Amino acid sequence: MTILPTAEQGIMCVTLCQSLTNTFTPIFIVRLDERTGNVFILAGDNIQIEIYRNGRWRFI
Repeated sequence: MTILPTAEQGIMCVTLCQSLTNTFTPIFIVRLDERTGNVFILAGDNIQIEIYRNGRWRFI
């Protein structure tokens, strides 16, 4: 079974990526973790963000 990101995750992912690129921070990886269903973003020198299925997020 393929897990797809939720609408909330998609909106938050675009919002966070836009905020990162507004400060000229490079984004290296945007990936859906198939085990948890969370979206992972790796950006800049050491920015790691996890977006949960409900659209909430946190720095790792």
